[in-house]
Amino acid sequence: MADQEIPEDANEHCPGPQSESAGKADSCAGCPNQEICATAPKGPDPDLVAIAERMATVKHKILVLSGKGGVGKSTFSAQLAFALAGMDHQVGLLDIDICGPSIPKMLGLEGQGIHQSNLGWSPVYVESNLGVMSIGFMLPNPDEAVIWRGPRKNGIIKQFLKDVHWGELDYLVVDAPPGTSDEHISIVQFLQATGIDGAIIVTTPQEVSLIDVRKEVSFCKKVGIRVLGVVENMSGLQQPLADVKFMKVSGKGEETDMTEWALKYMKENAPEMLNLIACTEVFDSSKGGAAKMCREMEVPFLGKVPMDPMLGKAAEEGRSCFADQQCGASSAALKRIIDKLLEDPTMSVSMMDEGA
Repeated sequence: MADQEIPEDANEHCPGPQSESAGKADSCAGCPNQEICATAPKGPDPDLVAIAERMATVKHKILVLSGKGGVGKSTFSAQLAFALAGMDHQVGLLDIDICGPSIPKMLGLEGQGIHQSNLGWSPVYVESNLGVMSIGFMLPNPDEAVIWRGPRKNGIIKQFLKDVHWGELDYLVVDAPPGTSDEHISIVQFLQATGIDGAIIVTTPQEVSLIDVRKEVSFCKKVGIRVLGVVENMSGLQQPLADVKFMKVSGKGEETDMTEWALKYMKENAPEMLNLIACTEVFDSSKGGAAKMCREMEVPFLGKVPMDPMLGKAAEEGRSCFADQQCGASSAALKRIIDKLLEDPTMSVSMMDEGA
C-alpha cells in the first residue's frame, strides 16, 4: 500500500514504516525518518474500518478512468450516473478529481454546498435517487486553484469515503482524474477491502490517447482491479445536416458564411437531405482504435460514442442526454454501452437485492 512504501531517503535494510521495529532497529540509526517512524501508529489504518462500514450499504462500485485528460471521462461518468438513476437505481457519483472538479457543472449543481448532519456529510442531490459529492462543493470561489500535495489529496478522498452518508446505493460511480497518480492509488487502497467491481476506461480513437490507456490497463492489472471495459469516445463526428454550418473559404483565407444559402438550396432542390446525418472522422483511427487495443490486451470493448455537439451542450447545461431527443446519436450509443455493462451478471442489481 502507498503508506507502507519505504521512503526514498531511508537507510539500507529499512524494516518499513509499518514494522513494529520501525525507527528502533539497528538499521534505522541515523535515518532522517527515524523519529517519525518510531512514534507513528502501527498496524492497520483505523479509518479503513469506518470506510468499510460506510461502503457496506453500496452494492456496486465502479471507477471511471482515463489515460489522459480531455477524452470526455467526466462527461461519461455524469451520463452513466444519469442513465443508472433513470433506470430507478439508487446512484451516487463521487468526484475525486481534486484539481479539476467538473462534475458539479455537468450535473447542474454549481453553487451548491455540502450539509452536515449527525450521520455525516450529505451528498448534493440531483434527484432523490442521484446524489453527488465533489470538492467543487467546498470551494468558496469556483475559479480558485486547488494546489495540494499528495497527502492532502489522499486525506480528502478518505474523508469522502468515511464521512459521506450515501445511504443504500445500488451503484457508486467514482470519477477519477486522468493518469495513475496518488488519487488512484488511494481510492484503490481505501476501497479494495470493501470490493471494487471494476473500472471503465475512456479513451479517444487516436494512438496518442491509446498509448496512455495501455498504461491505465496495466495499472488496473497491477493493483488487482478488473477492467469492466473500454469506451471509445469522440469516435467520429455525427451531426444532423440541418445543424451544420457551411462556409466558403477564398484563396486568401477569407471566410463567408454560406449556411443560409446552402439550407435554402437543399430545401428547394433536395429536402430529403435535411433528414441526413453528416458523419466524419475527427481523429486518426487507422491503426484500429480502442477495439484493436482491447483485443491485444484481452480486455472487453464496450463500444463507441460519437462526438455529438448536443451531448457537449447537455454537459454544459448539467442535464441528462437521455431526457429528450436532442442527443440522438450519442444517447443511443451510450445506452448500448450501459446495457452491455449491465449484461454482466456481477454488475446487475437483482430484485432480491432491491428488497434487501
